[in-house]
Amino acid sequence: MTVDDNAGESGTADEAPRRTLGVWFVGARGAIATTVAYGLEAVASGLRGPIGLVSELPEFAGLGLASLDSIVVGGWEVRPGTIARAAADLAANGVLPQDVVAKSAAVGVDARTAPGIARKDDPSASPASRERGELPLREQVRVLGEDLAAFAGSTGVDTVVVVNVASTEAVVATPECASDLAALERALDADEKLPQSVIYAYAALRAGCPHVNFTPSPGASWPALRELAREMSLPHCGDDGKTGETLVKTTLAPMFAHRALKVRAWQGYNMLGNRDGETLSDPANKGAKLRTKDAALRSILGDPKDLHTHVGIDFVPSLHDWKTAWDFVHFEGFLGARMSLQFTWSGSDSALAAPLVIDLVRFTELAKRRGESGELAHLASFFKSPLSGGSHDFHVQFAALVDYARRATTGS
Repeated sequence: MTVDDNAGESGTADEAPRRTLGVWFVGARGAIATTVAYGLEAVASGLRGPIGLVSELPEFAGLGLASLDSIVVGGWEVRPGTIARAAADLAANGVLPQDVVAKSAAVGVDARTAPGIARKDDPSASPASRERGELPLREQVRVLGEDLAAFAGSTGVDTVVVVNVASTEAVVATPECASDLAALERALDADEKLPQSVIYAYAALRAGCPHVNFTPSPGASWPALRELAREMSLPHCGDDGKTGETLVKTTLAPMFAHRALKVRAWQGYNMLGNRDGETLSDPANKGAKLRTKDAALRSILGDPKDLHTHVGIDFVPSLHDWKTAWDFVHFEGFLGARMSLQFTWSGSDSALAAPLVIDLVRFTELAKRRGESGELAHLASFFKSPLSGGSHDFHVQFAALVDYARRATTGS
């Protein structure tokens, strides 16, 4: 029995009745999930406008996306605390407006939050999460599936979309079981050591829930999990939300390519201050993030052998949820003239990410309703390292999303 028994439902978006949509976060009291919960209420109530929501652009008005006031939030969280405490921290650092926090009922998310799975040696995790992390893998999958079923049953939502916004996992060698579903099933039976993001993704798909991976962690990116998504007729998308420096890179880099300018070097430097920044201060965790940042740029520029690229990431605690990126681009023009471009990008990580998460949840639920399954190529513009979609060029990616909306609306 799966959480959503409406798999395969089709028809044009405009014909769809009003539906309720559940968002179940991996990392339910993290900065992004907290900003989503409070932001949804603020926009749905009219307290704030839908700035930053791609799904509210005129190009997508005819899709029949789930209404913002129909979305219910819950999730897994490994750390103790409350969403009110998380919101207070974000408000103190200028991310959430004080009036939005004061007037919100998002504190109800705590009642819809279950322990996640954590290592027994994780000092920041709650005892319940560490206890779950000690269970055999099949038991972990079972209890996670029960959480999803309980959420759907208690809220009455039509569909639950699971979204991973947890901290980036350390880079590890990809095991042989990643290659196909049968091998992964054997690994689960044998209780092999697997990334937590993979366990969450497997549990979500087995429960009939579409999956969104907003992190550079493996999630549902392994061939085995992609196979499972197809077997379950479920849509999914990822990896690693494109919110800041890489967004600018994938917008600017095509300019150099289209003007036949030779980029000699693209040097970037990032400073982050939130929990993500703290996690990325560990070189093992940082590796996954750097890989997704560099791949997009090289893809757009044709990966010339003499191109120098580098991205540095440092943790600056006093920045809290804010991040700053400085980039230096050294390029060659006509007759070998050497020129340069520099830009600085500074913004709130959660305020940039939260609306994209809402967009992805709405578009993914629509894909589920339309009977689509597998990787959602039309959502590539939201990710640094999209599972499908071809070009990393942001302009090409966004055009593909608009074309999808046109075809979905007209039926062509």
